[in-house]
Amino acid sequence: MANSAQARKRARQADLARARNASQRSAFRTAIKKVLKAIETGDKAAAQQVFQESVSVIDRIADKKIFHKNKAARHKSRLSAAIKAMA
Repeated sequence: MANSAQARKRARQADLARARNASQRSAFRTAIKKVLKAIETGDKAAAQQVFQESVSVIDRIADKKIFHKNKAARHKSRLSAAIKAMA
């Protein structure tokens, strides 16, 4: 347990940051799942639309350094390739 006022404040800040980051990580994963689900339906136009919306979410979270930019780029690349391979 934190003993000084400074350590108590730091612990409070860490808790808030942890909750904020967890929410952002969840949004990242949800965006990817949305695209995968759209790809499974087989409608290329709909999948492309969902992909465009998800790219902004993925990039925004990568810019906040919650996930590494290369991880975000890797996911975007694989999703894009999956959409292109549809037909």
